[in-house]
Amino acid sequence: MDRNPYKGTPYRWVILGVYMLMVAANQLLWITFAPITSEAVKFYGVSDLMIGILSMCFMIVYLVVSIPASWIIDTYGIRAGVGTGAILTGVFGLLRGIVPPHYNLVLLTQVGIAAGQPFLLNAITKIAARWFPFEERATASGLGTLSMYMGILAGMIVTPILVNSTGITGMLHIYGVIALVVMIVFGAFVRERPPVAPCPPEMEERALALDGLKQIFRKRDFNLLMMIFFIGLGVFNAVTTWIENIVSPRGFTIVQAGMTGGLMITGGVLGALILPFLSDKFRRRTPFIMIALAGATISLIGVTISTSYFILLASGAAFGFFLLSSGPIGFQYGAEITYPISEGTSNGFLLLAGQVSGILFIFGMDGFKSAETGSMSRPLWVLIVLMVISLALSTIVRESKLIQKKDEAGN
Repeated sequence: MDRNPYKGTPYRWVILGVYMLMVAANQLLWITFAPITSEAVKFYGVSDLMIGILSMCFMIVYLVVSIPASWIIDTYGIRAGVGTGAILTGVFGLLRGIVPPHYNLVLLTQVGIAAGQPFLLNAITKIAARWFPFEERATASGLGTLSMYMGILAGMIVTPILVNSTGITGMLHIYGVIALVVMIVFGAFVRERPPVAPCPPEMEERALALDGLKQIFRKRDFNLLMMIFFIGLGVFNAVTTWIENIVSPRGFTIVQAGMTGGLMITGGVLGALILPFLSDKFRRRTPFIMIALAGATISLIGVTISTSYFILLASGAAFGFFLLSSGPIGFQYGAEITYPISEGTSNGFLLLAGQVSGILFIFGMDGFKSAETGSMSRPLWVLIVLMVISLALSTIVRESKLIQKKDEAGN
């Protein structure tokens, strides 16, 4: 007989659903120009690098806004924190649709949308902790992270289609309307707290962000986890950014490169559904982090050396499946091992580490590629070595005491 008095309200799925919709919209706006770089260069009359900055600015802005965003989420709650991200995304997304021919104004609106990103991404574990029972939190975090990948995937697929049919101006108009509508939907349905708590109070209440800053770096396992995120998320950002440059020296076409990148995201979508669910089911975090990193390392070797298109596709899909599935498990693990530090603080620092490394790895891969052939094999092998290091680090992180206590209580 189940005597557990703490049950999640059905409305938790509505909260998670509108949150996922908002995150997906933000990521859609972020990735807008990546699949249409050549067309955007012609439209705006600028260089490839200037178009790349329209996406790169999200990483740069994140470095500045992440900690303040976590503090606002922790101090004022979900409606104020995530709501800020929703407003920035909706308003600046709409403004971007009004000024499409003007590069400088589009860049300014991209910065506004980018400022909303940390308010959304840093709240994944906060929403899971406030609305979901403990045994569903990695699953909720996985679905929240899944929405990031869905937004990116939609942008990769839909943007070129819209540009072919309506032009860049029409595409930006459509995305602006979508951003505004999603903002309104989020505002209409979001709630701060469930009517009945999904867990004991001591399993939700956390130290606020500023207090957490004093404590978080004293946590050995969290420091190791940040190093793992620094490597893993940075590697993913770099590989997906340069996927065409990675495979084209081996004779693969732009279409084949795009298919490989798309399968990486698709694999990540599946991974974010499967591995966090298994982590919750078996009430373990560290074994699944190790499995994910091992699989990602092996598949990255396949991406690096494969000359067969089939093997390249399989390696790309596996790389996304394993590496991206480690994200939501890592977020939840970080929230558990830093308890009672706030989820927004732990989540924010993990993402911050990945943004810093993403910038470094992207420029590093470009700087160390072969001057004669353009091959990126040399920097890719460096990334593989770094992935091996992250896998080694994952073997010495200790299991979450919080999930162990819950497991013991359940038994």
